[in-house]
Amino acid sequence: MKPHDFLAVEFEGHRPHLKAVAYRMLGSLTEADDAVQEAWLRLARSDADDIDNLGGWLTTVVGRVCLDMLRARKVRREEPLEARLPDPLVSREDAADPEQQVLLADSVGLALLVVLESLTPAERLAFVLHDMFGLPFEQIAPIVDRTPVAAKKLASRARRRVRGAAPSPDPDLAGQRRVVDAFLAAARGGDFGALLAILDPGVVLRADGGVLTGGMKIIHGAEAVAGQAATFQRMATAAVTHPALINGLAGLVNTIDGQPISVMSFTIADGKIAAIDILSDPDRLAHLDLTYPEP
Repeated sequence: MKPHDFLAVEFEGHRPHLKAVAYRMLGSLTEADDAVQEAWLRLARSDADDIDNLGGWLTTVVGRVCLDMLRARKVRREEPLEARLPDPLVSREDAADPEQQVLLADSVGLALLVVLESLTPAERLAFVLHDMFGLPFEQIAPIVDRTPVAAKKLASRARRRVRGAAPSPDPDLAGQRRVVDAFLAAARGGDFGALLAILDPGVVLRADGGVLTGGMKIIHGAEAVAGQAATFQRMATAAVTHPALINGLAGLVNTIDGQPISVMSFTIADGKIAAIDILSDPDRLAHLDLTYPEP
């Protein structure tokens, strides 16, 4: 085997991990693929014989590439991109996808990704690489041009913001599904009271319809979200609903004539719905693998 071919095989072994890092950093599957590809190009141009720890080297490179991409977003003031839901990872409950299992090794739900979007690029990198992937601050510090102590402070600041804004989902998937089923039953009946009973008082609803709806709409509070009962009822009665896993959590894919019209992710905490994230942007739905036969 030629040296370049051997290096390519070695790289492919690290690809799932690298994409998992990039997805958490960027919240975009397409951009995550771009970041991983850039890491390969940099590896191919380097002297691999000088790399002692290929996995650590590649993780550092992907982190640096993602940091540059996040900073470029801020410079360009890409409001439509920043004010949108992250790309969801959708799979059927009865069909495990090995690649998605790697991407979701720590059940990074959409609600958590939304909070990560609010961090500064350096905070996000420090939190993702240390808290999610266990990289030491001595390795993170050079990426963000900080000392290890300063990098640790970045992660600590990010951690406080995440804990205060992203609810921890209940680990029991069957329990999550029961709550989602109760939501669906209440929605079909347009039952305000039943909806209110399963919503956490601080529930947040985020609905991203893309340019057709003027970007992402956010509704706070149980009464305000339950007040959307008529909208939920129209959706639930007009569409066919399919149970699905959205970023490893119980959710729904809604279709009409076999075509997806929305993906709904639910964050269930302490038996109540703490967050609902709805992606209905047709352009973005078209790029997801959402093949669901009609019953």
